[in-house]
Order: sequence, then structure tokens, then C-alpha cells
Amino acid sequence: MSAPEESIELARVAGQAAADKLAGDVIALDVSEQLVITDIFLVCSGTSERQVAGIVDGIEKDMLEKLRRKPVRREGERDARWVLLDYSDIVIHVQHAEDRAFYALERLWRDAPVIDLGLDDGRPAEGDAGASA
Repeated sequence: MSAPEESIELARVAGQAAADKLAGDVIALDVSEQLVITDIFLVCSGTSERQVAGIVDGIEKDMLEKLRRKPVRREGERDARWVLLDYSDIVIHVQHAEDRAFYALERLWRDAPVIDLGLDDGRPAEGDAGASA
């Protein structure tokens, strides 16, 4: 059994909010088979503490405005090196790029299927650079 569509929609909104704040390597892992406490881990990174904090703010804003959801738990905001946002159905890890490389959550959860979030990163597709509207 895979993650429910409602959880996937939460991950898509959070993932797009992170991408809008230029988060690096936004990835969603379906951990519903391995864990009973959540369906999806969303992992992304920022290159500075300030960017990590901005990504977190953007995710919280969009989740509240678009889905009327607030995190049930939040950890790590003070240092802004690894902030965890727990929305029950999904758990979001916003990490500083150095910490992400060190802890390698994707490697720890390599057996979990990756969910295609279909994110729009705001950059033109290859070949679109000179296209006119």
C-alpha cells in the first residue's frame, strides 16, 4: 500500500513552496510501508541558515493558506540547520546543505519509493530560453 492521495497533495504543496524559495533537491519519500507514524518524508535543503528559515516560512505559509494546515510539531528553528515540520501525514525536513550531505536521509531511506511531485522550479525548460510568448 502506498501513501494516500491526501498525503501526496500535502507533499506537493509543501514541495512547491520549498521550490519557490529555491530549496535544493526537493524530494518526497513514501515511508508509509516502513513507518506507522507518517506517510511521507519531504526533504529539501538551503545553503544558509537564513535560506533554511525562509524555506520553512514559505512552507508554513502555503500549507496554511492553501490547505488550512498547521504543523502539529516544529523542531530546530532556533539554529535553522535542520528544521522539522510535522504535519502528521507528512514530515518535512529542511536541512542546511552541509547537514543534509552529512546525515544523508535519502540513503537511510533508500528503500522508500520516491514520489514525483511534479514541481515547477520557475526556470525555463531547455530550449525555451529564446521562446517568446
